[in-house]
Amino acid sequence: MASRLLHRLRHALASDGPGEAAAGPEAEQFPESSELEDDDAEGLSSRLSGTLSFTSAEDDPDDEDEDDEAGLDSPPSGDGASGEDAERSPPPDGQRSSQLLARQLQDFWKKSRNTLVPQRLLFEVTSANVVKDPPSKYVLYTLAVMGPGPPDRQPAQISRRYSDFERLHRNLQRQFRGPMSAISFPRKRLRRNFTAETIARRSRAFEQFLGHLQAVPELRQAPDLQDFFVLPELRRAQSLTCTGLYREALALWANAWQLQTQLGTPSGPDRPLLTLAGLAVCHQELEDPGEARACSEKALQLLGDKRPHPFLAPFLEAHVRLSWRLGLDKRQSEAQLQALQEAGLTSTPPPSLKELLIKEVLD
Repeated sequence: MASRLLHRLRHALASDGPGEAAAGPEAEQFPESSELEDDDAEGLSSRLSGTLSFTSAEDDPDDEDEDDEAGLDSPPSGDGASGEDAERSPPPDGQRSSQLLARQLQDFWKKSRNTLVPQRLLFEVTSANVVKDPPSKYVLYTLAVMGPGPPDRQPAQISRRYSDFERLHRNLQRQFRGPMSAISFPRKRLRRNFTAETIARRSRAFEQFLGHLQAVPELRQAPDLQDFFVLPELRRAQSLTCTGLYREALALWANAWQLQTQLGTPSGPDRPLLTLAGLAVCHQELEDPGEARACSEKALQLLGDKRPHPFLAPFLEAHVRLSWRLGLDKRQSEAQLQALQEAGLTSTPPPSLKELLIKEVLD
């Protein structure tokens, strides 16, 4: 983040200089490229060492998950100024210069923070692990997804490989040629795919790629982007729930719910309801009826008066049963469920939430 602010600050300070060309609208919207120059690789690992970790770093020409190529017009974002910057603006005395730069960065952040997209998410690759799954070998990137919410809240996480990012890029390019023309994507290479430096370059490229997608409202609401974030987690959580691994499934359901909340747009007509059903089932099986009832109540609020809806009767039945177990008022849910049964809109008894999870097909 500091390097991005520093780059933008340099751009703003140097814009009045005789050698600075005016930036076009695309450069203004996306001030950084989604790839790094080869020259920027030097020292990159040390800059990212506080957040990015590697389990393996080796050269291998036979890479099933091919790496990107450098070479876009992106200025290096190192800690020191480039030679051209140094010639244009010689630094003053060390400490005074650092204090001045810190004040300028703070002023820049205060002015720019109100111009950001209100629900824009931030992405950070926290680990990049080389996975050997014979006969294939690939890098699995784990990203923290940070959005609006309490500062002490644990960020949601997703783990994806290069082919997942490439598929998302390809699908969005087919559907949104105009907006996607301004967004760069790391190209493939056939060699040096598992070195720390190339993994670090790709990690930064993926962070910027997702950030740029989130900056464009038309792309932010695209179903393919919603699927990229949520669908793998939902499928895994559903599988674990159906096999009785409730504690492991609960963590995935909770992460999927947090992702959907941060995205701010529906990731499918029934996916929030399916997520709440998974949370309710896992909490109930883990002897936490209070949390299970809270999930059922939240789902009933989302459903409102949507009749007939396949999720309505199971959630009403779960709410009645859990309220009875906790000694809480269940009359309203009981009356709604009875009305559905008398109208022939659901069976007696209705299917359980767990049965619903097993039968639901995620596509």
